[in-house]
Amino acid sequence: MRFGWRAICGPVLTAATLLLAILLDRYVAVPSPAPLLVCIVALAGALSGFSSAITSAALAVTGAALFFLNRSGVSFMPADLVRLGLLAVTAIGTAGITGLMRERLLGSLAAERQGHATAARLSAALDQVDIGIVLLDAETRAEFINRAFRDYFALPDEVADGKPPFIALMYHGRDTGAFELPEDEFGTFIAQRMEMVRTGDATPINIALRNGEVLRFVCAALPNGGRMLSYTPVTDLVRHTDAPARADYYRSLRDPTGRRLIRYLRVAE
Repeated sequence: MRFGWRAICGPVLTAATLLLAILLDRYVAVPSPAPLLVCIVALAGALSGFSSAITSAALAVTGAALFFLNRSGVSFMPADLVRLGLLAVTAIGTAGITGLMRERLLGSLAAERQGHATAARLSAALDQVDIGIVLLDAETRAEFINRAFRDYFALPDEVADGKPPFIALMYHGRDTGAFELPEDEFGTFIAQRMEMVRTGDATPINIALRNGEVLRFVCAALPNGGRMLSYTPVTDLVRHTDAPARADYYRSLRDPTGRRLIRYLRVAE
C-alpha cells in the first residue's frame, strides 16, 4: 500500500470514529457505529484501493469489539458477537468490492488514455503524408480529415473540425471551384460519389482538380459501418501521355511551396 493522504484517510477516519464512539458512550447512549464504519471502509476502497480498505475493515472490527466490550463489561454478550460477525462480513465484502471496482476503473481510464494517445500519434502521422484521408462514421459524417485533404480542397480548419457530412465536403469543393468539371456535370458527379460512399464501392476513380492536379479517389468500407476515403496524388502517372516538354510544369503543380510554378509564371511574363 502506497502511503499518502488517500491511503491513510480510511484507517485514520475509522480509528477516530471508534475512539469518539467509545468516549461518548461513557456519558450518553451511543448507537452502534457499525453502519458508519462500513461507509468509511467503502470510502477507503474508493480512494486508495483494496489495501487501505481491508486495513480499515480490520480496524473497524477490532475497534467495534472494544466498543462492545467497553459497554458490556467483562465479556461479550451473544448479541454483540452477532453484531461483530455481521460487521466483519460486511466490512470485508465492502473492502473487496470497492477495491476491485477501483482497480477496474483505473484500468479502464488507463486504457482510454492510451487509446487517446495512440489516436493523437496516428493523427499526427497522417497529417505528414501527401495522401488526402477522410474517415467517415456510419452516418457519413467526417470524424477525421487530414492536412493533405484540407490543402487540396482549401478546407478551413473550423469546418473540418466540425465533423461535416461528406456531401457538405463535396459541395464545398464545388463552391470553391476545386474540381475541373463543367457546371452542368456537378450534380451527377456528386450523386455518383455519394452512391460510392453509401455502398462502399472500392472502385478507384481519378478526380481532376482545377489547379492541374489529379487525385485517385478510393472508398474503403470499415468494420464499424464507416468509410475511409483516400485521395492519392497521381498527377505524374495520369499526365505521362502529355508532351514531354510540359513534364516539369505538371510536376511543379505538386510542389507545396509553389516555387517552380512561380518560376514558370515569371518566364511566361
